[in-house]
Amino acid sequence: MDPVYTADPAGQIPIDLVTTGNWPDFRGSAKVRAFAEAMGFSGAAGKHLIIPGEDGGIEQVVFGLGDGTDALAVAALSAALPTGTYGIEARPEDYPFSWVAAGWLDGAYRFDAYRREKPPPQLVVPADEGENIDREAAAVRLLRNLVNTPAEDMGPSGIEAAISQLAKDNGAELSVTLDDELLSQNYPMIHAVGRAASEAPRLMELSWGKAGDPVLAIVGKGVAFDSGGLNIKTGDYMRLMKKDMGGAAHAIALAKLVMEAKLPVHLKLLVPAVENAISGNAFRPGDVIKTRKGLTVEIDNTDAEGRLILCDALTRAEEHEPDLMVDFATLTGAARVALGPDLAPFYTDDDEIAGALVSASQESGDPVWQMPLWRPYKSMLSSSIADICNSGGRMAGSITAAVYLSQFVETERWVHFDIWAWREGRYGRPAGGAATGLRAVWTMLQSRYA
Repeated sequence: MDPVYTADPAGQIPIDLVTTGNWPDFRGSAKVRAFAEAMGFSGAAGKHLIIPGEDGGIEQVVFGLGDGTDALAVAALSAALPTGTYGIEARPEDYPFSWVAAGWLDGAYRFDAYRREKPPPQLVVPADEGENIDREAAAVRLLRNLVNTPAEDMGPSGIEAAISQLAKDNGAELSVTLDDELLSQNYPMIHAVGRAASEAPRLMELSWGKAGDPVLAIVGKGVAFDSGGLNIKTGDYMRLMKKDMGGAAHAIALAKLVMEAKLPVHLKLLVPAVENAISGNAFRPGDVIKTRKGLTVEIDNTDAEGRLILCDALTRAEEHEPDLMVDFATLTGAARVALGPDLAPFYTDDDEIAGALVSASQESGDPVWQMPLWRPYKSMLSSSIADICNSGGRMAGSITAAVYLSQFVETERWVHFDIWAWREGRYGRPAGGAATGLRAVWTMLQSRYA
């Protein structure tokens, strides 16, 4: 079981979860009421009371959910509590335990690969919910560890190693197209973006499941580090670019969930992995490069590289004739300006899939938002010497990136997520890699295929 959970209730400290609406009727014991009044507690979001016992230990914890709409609210509590075992004594009926568990994991998680961290507080998980909760926790933890690992240890070969281990653990097949093989196997864009780095570019393709089952294609952008290329980023914008493989981390985590839950699909996981570096053979602004699909692309900006490696991977995924194709990419800053760090924007032409994602978002408490795949904006990507340009400038940047990718997709059942894969220190937890949209997509896939 994940380190932040336990099945053993021995010695657990009770936690009461309250909203501002039900706090007046809850109040608890006379001791709790007096303590709450002294502390000015009202059930406001993120506020908690630690009720001391006569022996000086913690007797009880009360935590405010605010209006009860934030599924990760409990992260503020698990981030603040000391090491120990805690159990949920009371919670609002319309606040599912799965939300409690997801929030607890979000706040109690610590990335400890490079320094020792104290043991996290543990939440007692009921036996009937333990398997699903722990499976999801393992996927989220893998995702966050991948994103948090510095590029020195999580280059293209590190991403390959993570997928190789995933394949080994689940009896899947993995093929890797490496370096100049990308040219002979017709993945020119992946090669062009990654050829300047010391670690060779590559495309990983994992296959799992029965050939007769519907094909589920999952594609993730794996830019291990993004300097911006010859259109080099400034230092402050480059600082977090170890996270530019966050799309790949989401795709790997989702594939892990699919395989471990034995979803009846024929899974195809495709991850192009590169480092966008600078050297004498780096691709340049003004270059025209032919894609796997045959379309030619004029390079307007080498810092719009994610869509370049994705277009070859999406074309390859299309060749499997998928029933559904989902891609994740840390693609544009414009998406963050539009929706911020926590709300995951997605694009699709399929109204059924869009509706299913919105419903799954509400069920899982994982917020997503549909953005317009406005194809008239393709005019912003026009080129005088090639079929298309790789950047449309600052206007509608997330939309034009999605429109660019759509030129390489034939199936109508395609969903593109433009995510940040990062979170600043909200809820009192440290900044770092974050799962955005993962649980919503996973909930949708279970409903569609299980």
